[in-house]
Amino acid sequence: MWDDAFPSFLIGLREGLEGGLIVSILIATLVRAEAKSRLPQVWTGVLAAVALAMSFGAVLTFSAANMPTTAQEAFGGTLSVIAVAFVTAMVFWMRRSARTLAGEIKEKITGALAMGAGMLVVTSFLAVGREGLETALFLWTTAQAAGESAGPMIGAGVGIAIATGLCWGLYRRVLKINLTKFFTATGAVLIVVAAGVLGYGLRDLQEGGVLPGKSAYAFDLSRSIDPSAWYSTLVQGVFNLTPTMTWLQVVAYVGYLGVVMALFVRGVRGATAKPAKTVAAAGTAAGAATDVAAEPGAGAGAGAGAGAGAGAGAAAAGPSGVRARRRPVWLVPAAVVAVPAVVAGAVVALSGSKPAGAGTVSVSERDCGKGFTAPKPGRQTFQMHNTGDKASEVYLIDPATNAVYGEIEGLAPGTTRDLVATVAGGSYAWRCVPTGGKAVTSAAVRVSGGGAAKPVVPVAEADLAAPLTAYKQYVNQGLSTLVAQTKQLSDDMAGGDLNAARTDWLTAHRTYASLGAAYGTFQDFDKKINGRTAGLPDGVHDKAFTGFHRIEYGLWHGESASDLKAPAAQLATDVTGLQKAFPAQDFDPADLPLRTHEILENTLQFELTGEADQGSGTTLATADANLAGTRELLGVLRPLLAARDARLLSVVDGDITRMQKLLDSAHHDGSWTPVGQLDPIARARLNGATGQLLEDLAPVPDLLEIRKSA
Repeated sequence: MWDDAFPSFLIGLREGLEGGLIVSILIATLVRAEAKSRLPQVWTGVLAAVALAMSFGAVLTFSAANMPTTAQEAFGGTLSVIAVAFVTAMVFWMRRSARTLAGEIKEKITGALAMGAGMLVVTSFLAVGREGLETALFLWTTAQAAGESAGPMIGAGVGIAIATGLCWGLYRRVLKINLTKFFTATGAVLIVVAAGVLGYGLRDLQEGGVLPGKSAYAFDLSRSIDPSAWYSTLVQGVFNLTPTMTWLQVVAYVGYLGVVMALFVRGVRGATAKPAKTVAAAGTAAGAATDVAAEPGAGAGAGAGAGAGAGAGAAAAGPSGVRARRRPVWLVPAAVVAVPAVVAGAVVALSGSKPAGAGTVSVSERDCGKGFTAPKPGRQTFQMHNTGDKASEVYLIDPATNAVYGEIEGLAPGTTRDLVATVAGGSYAWRCVPTGGKAVTSAAVRVSGGGAAKPVVPVAEADLAAPLTAYKQYVNQGLSTLVAQTKQLSDDMAGGDLNAARTDWLTAHRTYASLGAAYGTFQDFDKKINGRTAGLPDGVHDKAFTGFHRIEYGLWHGESASDLKAPAAQLATDVTGLQKAFPAQDFDPADLPLRTHEILENTLQFELTGEADQGSGTTLATADANLAGTRELLGVLRPLLAARDARLLSVVDGDITRMQKLLDSAHHDGSWTPVGQLDPIARARLNGATGQLLEDLAPVPDLLEIRKSA
């Protein structure tokens, strides 16, 4: 939470200080002009600006709540980009205007005094309103990026509180701050923060389908960097840099940071090149605080109190001595707060963001579904409260088909969590499955209306029994082939035939790679058979470096057959041991759907980057074998997938065909082009095709997840 607070703290401090300086200058100008009776008008304008900012924040928060997921991503991304534009403009404006701020405000106040009370309210409203709207937009954006509001709100609150104290100190002449240096330093940090917000916003636009390239990753360090580590959380919270970023995010981040920071630094240097203005700016408080401090006895509170006593609410005596009736002093302030609040409420209500039928629903063996009433069609948020004494899974289902519209796993006793689901016309019920208990289904309700809701037909463990059996047969056959191939490789080494060994090594390694879905069940055998050097103190020379990659390194780095005879014999022994152990090893049925995605994730990370290459230059051959393994796995799962999302299968089949063609184009006359020697365009296309296939395979684990609701 605290890592998410820093950007909001910075914006609260800076925007609060800007707004506070403006209010201080307004008050000091009126006090020095002996117009204390007009102070309530200033505070009315300030109050109106605060009310508008809070109403704007409420509209952003609640209007987006009922949007479809992709629309929420697009909405949030657009506002993030707008927020970056506002913050950038604010940084440059304050750097340029700090020295002349007091004079500009005085000029506006003088004109407003001559034009009446209304103009003074408008002047103070406009002077403070921009800071309020910028703050509301930036806070909403940072809360969206953080995924929670507590940290950003606390950070902003602390920043505004400190800014208020600083403004009071400047006004009372108990504090001196070089505002030029302050706004320069905070401006530079805000530019870095805004670059991260821009990257986050563009990612949202990609997720929302507004911008392309959401699968074109510039880097993916998620396997090397722990996203939950304190340093990862800190960097992500403060700078919005994540372990995985697309090319668009990286280019935008670097481009924005380079261009904007260069312009900002050049502007700062230009300002310091003017000695006379620099001296003036470096005084008590950049000129502005000097004017504010000229009336130390009339602080903000004192001025407001004096104005309230002689303000608009006091009765004035007319020429005849008869007191004229005037409107109550509270009327205008109440109106300026009520109007934006009412308008915001109307916008929220018209947006339909209040979830119908989204009251608290009980979850337990006894009270499953209590409090559930028929909701209206559309996206709904249900508050699920576990009233029992056991953790429970809870599902929103179609009672006729058991299809799942939404679910929560592991809802602890006494806790409440939101369940978001899209509801259309049809029947709905809750199914509660307490840990160690029996499933309980609530009474069904009927929803009238149109719309479309796409449920997931649940999968029971028994549904995966046949695919698991078929896949085990495939693996057993592959292991039998692999035993013969590794024995032949060992014989090549024993006979001193290194050319035959290189050919037979690739054949055997491709066979092993095609069994990718079984890696999780190979246990320690996989490390012995196909382990890499990662984590080994002596790298390729470490005694624990064995298997295919150890032999590969020796074959393509000039080692003799006698040097490789023992590693080859050990590989053959380990493969034989795996063949014998595999039938008795546990193979969790739930792993099958996961492997459809994980095989190619490894391919993208290791084979298509060349990281797995130990000299043979055949990682594309391994990628081809991995693709074959993925195709085999999808084959045994096809009946289950076809019943749940036939269109997805069609899309995935097209992706596989495209990736296969790109791999085939790197295979000529029995040899494979090393990935590092691919044409840059061809390599980018292959990476893009693999990324797209991975993205389209991503729903498979969810579609085929074993659910207790079945």
